[in-house]
Amino acid sequence: MITLLKKEISSFLSSLIGFIVITVFLLINGLFLWVFPSEFNIPDFGYANIDGLFMIAPFVFLFLVPAITMRLFADEKKSGTIEILLTQPLSDLQIIMAKYLAGFALVVFSLLPTLVYFFSVYQLGLPKGNIDTGGMWGSYLGLLFLGGTFVAIGLFSSSLTDNQIVAFIISVFLCGFIYIGFEFIYSLELFGSLDLFIKQLGINSHYTSMSRGVIDTRDIIYFISVKSLFILLTKLSLESRKW
Repeated sequence: MITLLKKEISSFLSSLIGFIVITVFLLINGLFLWVFPSEFNIPDFGYANIDGLFMIAPFVFLFLVPAITMRLFADEKKSGTIEILLTQPLSDLQIIMAKYLAGFALVVFSLLPTLVYFFSVYQLGLPKGNIDTGGMWGSYLGLLFLGGTFVAIGLFSSSLTDNQIVAFIISVFLCGFIYIGFEFIYSLELFGSLDLFIKQLGINSHYTSMSRGVIDTRDIIYFISVKSLFILLTKLSLESRKW
């Protein structure tokens, strides 16, 4: 499993995919936080925080994470190497986890350089260091959970087809629906007392809670449950070849 994990990470970093994903993520966030005049612009906003990063990043991940994960199984199927991979002395779950961790590692790599934004705001604060560090770390944790959930969804999408573009589209749709779809249904107020429950099914309400710096075990359990569900669905998708 470790060998496969290293192979997948090496594959990302030895190709343009990994560097393009990281560059695009940093470029989009950097432009909105420091250049474009908007509510997210840190100098214009006048407050020592990087809340804008945690508002923009999920929507960037909504497209970049599917771009990372679309090839994980789809490419193996198209090239015919999936059969070789599945005959290795590894269980289906070990193969899935190796690919999942490789995708999640790229998400972590893309987030690490954003600590420069925190350091910059920390230095620019008046007085220096006037920033809610606890809230920031809670927000980063929420972003990691969200990114990890998107990776699990993208992995499942990639296991459904041998076409990377189709896998990308399915992944964007599923990630988008689970992130904000339930919020939209909640806003329609169609189900009365069940509306709040429907809202809680979506990622956004749990991510928003963590972005405030509030680490609630219910939010952590939710993210772990959604990731586990899509990893299980990926396993079932791979096992369907035996049916």
